[in-house]
Amino acid sequence: QVQLVESGGGLVQAGGSLRLSCAVSGSTRRFDAMGWYRQAPGKQRDLVVLITSDGTTNYAESVKGRFTISRDNAKNTVYLQMNSLKPEDTAVYSCNAVLYRLGGPLMYWGQGTQVTVSS
Repeated sequence: QVQLVESGGGLVQAGGSLRLSCAVSGSTRRFDAMGWYRQAPGKQRDLVVLITSDGTTNYAESVKGRFTISRDNAKNTVYLQMNSLKPEDTAVYSCNAVLYRLGGPLMYWGQGTQVTVSS
């Protein structure tokens, strides 16, 4: 059974940094894309960034220049380095892994990790 296990969330002051990790267990297959979404209280879940198996990235405008995603295919792990954090970055961050199939994408989710940025 595929599981995505996140770590690295926490409380940080504005301007600080955090690094999130997401490790895949239960599968050695290379996912077509992996990434991070976030959901703030009372808001919908939004894409933060995705990275494909060939390294192509897609960042939300709000995090460009501050967040960096990286992927270790050998470890089936993805990282999110978050710098210059702002209070509006406060949210539950969830890891996502995708396999593209003819019948539609097969998606896996982590349990989420809380990131809180104080002003």
